[in-house]
Amino acid sequence: MSDIDVTQQEESSVRATLAIFEHGRTQIGRVIAGQEELIDQALLTLLCGGHALVEGVPGVAKTLAVKTLARFLQLGFRRVQGTPDMMPADILGTEVFSLETNRFTLHQGPVFTQFLLADEINRMPPRTQAGLLEAMEERQVTMGGQALPLDDFFTVFATQNPLEFEGTYPLPEAQLDRFLLKIRVGYPRLADERLILERHHASVAAKDLELHELEPISFATLSAARAEVRAVRVEPALFDYLIALVRRTREWPTIALGASPRAAAALLLVSKGYAAREGRDFLIPDDVKLAALPVLRHRLSLRPEAELEGFDPDRVIADVLAATALPK
Repeated sequence: MSDIDVTQQEESSVRATLAIFEHGRTQIGRVIAGQEELIDQALLTLLCGGHALVEGVPGVAKTLAVKTLARFLQLGFRRVQGTPDMMPADILGTEVFSLETNRFTLHQGPVFTQFLLADEINRMPPRTQAGLLEAMEERQVTMGGQALPLDDFFTVFATQNPLEFEGTYPLPEAQLDRFLLKIRVGYPRLADERLILERHHASVAAKDLELHELEPISFATLSAARAEVRAVRVEPALFDYLIALVRRTREWPTIALGASPRAAAALLLVSKGYAAREGRDFLIPDDVKLAALPVLRHRLSLRPEAELEGFDPDRVIADVLAATALPK
């Protein structure tokens, strides 16, 4: 199994990012049929150094996609299942007393990995949610008076079912704001669903990742891609466009709570990620438009009367984009 390295790509100022997206779509597509938006936005989450909330009904390959992505990127993967009785120690770890040494020893929880999949985060009680989100924000876990740093590539993908509310603890706005993106995963297209059935008919165990030979991306390429995203150039007019867009959400008639300054910073970073994905080292308004939905949809609270009229965050964001003048 050979690594795809940055040196193999054509000369380009964002050649590492292009390598990851182009090669990743091919390799991950050998396991996942379709779901290109999920794969691209998951890659953007990692390259931008954030975390993602993944929303979709059961059975649309959310878990399999994240697990396959971790294998493609050669990163560690752990999964935890959210339950109402879950304690913070079940994720973060705890101190265990050893009778042999007569001392407490640190038992690290699943948070000490690179890719952590938190399935059904809204089934975790608020105290456990808060413990996980603190680790996401601070990139460290404090136990026994020690601050234990997490890996530089530590990324949380937290899933939730948009249709099931009984026995759940919805994340409050302040905690939702900690997620860089909210990725919505829909049903596969007709051709993709046919491919899924054909693979099952051929007795291909799609969930057995060891049966799929993937050519991974090298660590050097992954690190270079992160640097490329942050180095994307932004003209002054684009800063003004971003600010105008974010501030307009705070005065929009159907929005009760608009985007925060943290949301503006997230929108800038993800827009740069989209620019790099397209092979550019400079930002254009179309990058901002692509980033607006996944960055803002979980950060806006609509007025009750707007929800009764059938509005949802995606529709409102589209209206705000249409009403915001493009930079000249």
